[in-house]
Amino acid sequence: LSPLAPSSFCPPAAPPASSSLRQRSAAPHLPLPSGEPDASRFMTEPMSAEDVEEHPALVPSLFPLTAPTLYFSTANEKVELLPAEQRRLLKWKLTTVTPNVVKHTIARSHFKVTKKSSDWLGCWGHHMKSSGFKALAEHQKLNHFPGTFQIGRKDRLWRNLSKMQLRFGKQEFGFFPRTFVLPQDIKLLRKAWEDAGSRQKWIIKPPASARGIGIQVIHKWSQLPRKRPLLVQKYLHKPYLIGGNKFDLRIYVYVTSYDPLRVYIFSDGLVRFASCKYSSSMKTLSNKFMHLTNYSVNKKNAEYQSNSDDKACQGHKWYEALKALWQYLGCRGINTTLIWEKIKDIVIKTIIASEPYVNSLLKMNVRSTYSCHELFGFDIMLDENLKPWILEVNISPSLHSNTALDVSIKGQMIRDLLNLAGFRIPQREELLSPCSSASSSSSSWTPHPASAPQDFLSSVLDVLTPEDVRVLSESEDELSRRGDFERIFPAAPSSRYLRFFECPRYLNLLLDQWEQRHWSNRTKGIDLLRTLCQRGVHLGTNDPAHMVSNNTISSTASTQLLLYNLCVRVCTCVCLQWSKCSYISRCEAQRQDLVSPSRSRYTSLLASVPGCVSVSPTVSHIVFCTLQSVSQPSHRGGLFRPGRVFSLQPADVPES
Repeated sequence: LSPLAPSSFCPPAAPPASSSLRQRSAAPHLPLPSGEPDASRFMTEPMSAEDVEEHPALVPSLFPLTAPTLYFSTANEKVELLPAEQRRLLKWKLTTVTPNVVKHTIARSHFKVTKKSSDWLGCWGHHMKSSGFKALAEHQKLNHFPGTFQIGRKDRLWRNLSKMQLRFGKQEFGFFPRTFVLPQDIKLLRKAWEDAGSRQKWIIKPPASARGIGIQVIHKWSQLPRKRPLLVQKYLHKPYLIGGNKFDLRIYVYVTSYDPLRVYIFSDGLVRFASCKYSSSMKTLSNKFMHLTNYSVNKKNAEYQSNSDDKACQGHKWYEALKALWQYLGCRGINTTLIWEKIKDIVIKTIIASEPYVNSLLKMNVRSTYSCHELFGFDIMLDENLKPWILEVNISPSLHSNTALDVSIKGQMIRDLLNLAGFRIPQREELLSPCSSASSSSSSWTPHPASAPQDFLSSVLDVLTPEDVRVLSESEDELSRRGDFERIFPAAPSSRYLRFFECPRYLNLLLDQWEQRHWSNRTKGIDLLRTLCQRGVHLGTNDPAHMVSNNTISSTASTQLLLYNLCVRVCTCVCLQWSKCSYISRCEAQRQDLVSPSRSRYTSLLASVPGCVSVSPTVSHIVFCTLQSVSQPSHRGGLFRPGRVFSLQPADVPES
């Protein structure tokens, strides 16, 4: 099959009929500033008024007493106007890199762009230094997380993946070519070069460039530049070819949160072909049109053909490209589901490799976890055996829409992304509150690298705290707005990835257990959360009876269970043996009975522990004083040494 002549290709299925949330359409024609091509010239004829569907401006939450989110539409929808008082808050900060596809989408939801105002709600801009995130107010949302350069820079990406490979082996992290970062690895590279022989090809890349700039394929040591930082990789010289042409995949990955980690992958993407037939001959290594697939490179080739028809698989980009590729491979008896699962595996592991750095910077520089989200562009190549290899990760993937194909895929993706992001109209107190330098939440607990006790994992949903309910309801709301995105972490089969985290964070464990329990029947889980939200638990209710997810538990027993679970969580999070807490050790043998009908003989258990009678004020004191006491290594084990009993007063608790 030639990518330029798809006559032998199994025709792709027509896009399925679906609700308005999934309809694929292009952005409307809007006046644009100079400097970026106006992709709206590729649009179809404008729709008549009767074809335009009107949609409410706000998407209601699945849960009571929870704020709605703003709706972003396709071109064949009209978004209702909000009241003037709310509409004046719809401001979007314009930057020099805000793509037209984003401008079109926010304009349909009645956002006004601003360059100087500081009271904006959303911004699509450059990545900035970590300290710059401190200026974000709680109601503002920026399209980056601090620290994602740890996978966005090629040298940092390979360092972090190599570290993971060293810990977990090539069987788990064997999806990237052997890589050397110069000048640090020059001696290692020299030895590997000599061992590989003169027929081995190497590809060299600047560590922080894009659009194919500075990339070369070489095979002689004398061709290696000496005076600048470089990344040198073994070249994948046996790629899978279609019609004799090399190609790679642009996979769109969206992260809405790092703590808890929530990762989505878009169902479609781009298949980008090199514009010359591939040859492994050493004489062709200087031909970038043969060895590179970047659009910025190949568009300069006279033989390059763009896809002028967004309904055809032709040119050097395909419409519904991934779907077209899967159909092409499926017609040849290839298991495309397995390939897609391997790609998702690569994505999850790569994001996890950046997780400790990003979370550390989030805690120091970002006031609210609401304020950050990020779209990544993963470049993946298939070798002759159809094994996926990661080439690089882009933290600002190009969203320029120069063709109907770009508008079709990127327009739908951005519309779904903004709905998934969950933009909210801020309350007055959010607009007036000053920015602080860091977030403060119990989710910032840093647990021991060792695995959490299995008994703890299985009981984590027995008692749900206000933060638990907020996180779970937010996660379910988010999932309901996913459009053509698929959530790949957390998901039912994602438990196996927990061991790859440098620190097992409590909220990740919470969501994992939620998925295990409710993935096959989400309605049951949503109904439970609705009941808790109706009681106001997610708003901070302190009554333990409201927090129990098992309705058969009495108030007294639920109080004991709440204290038990919180003690386990704290112990797990402060590098201690959870079984050494005196309260836990006394409860452990009887804990299961607390959730059974025969619990009467344990109703006085709590009162038998001095200092723990008044639960409502004491529980939070235990949590904060414990974290305070173990913040220094010399104090580790102080509160939770065997036999120690808590006796804490409000005066003991730091104001923070």
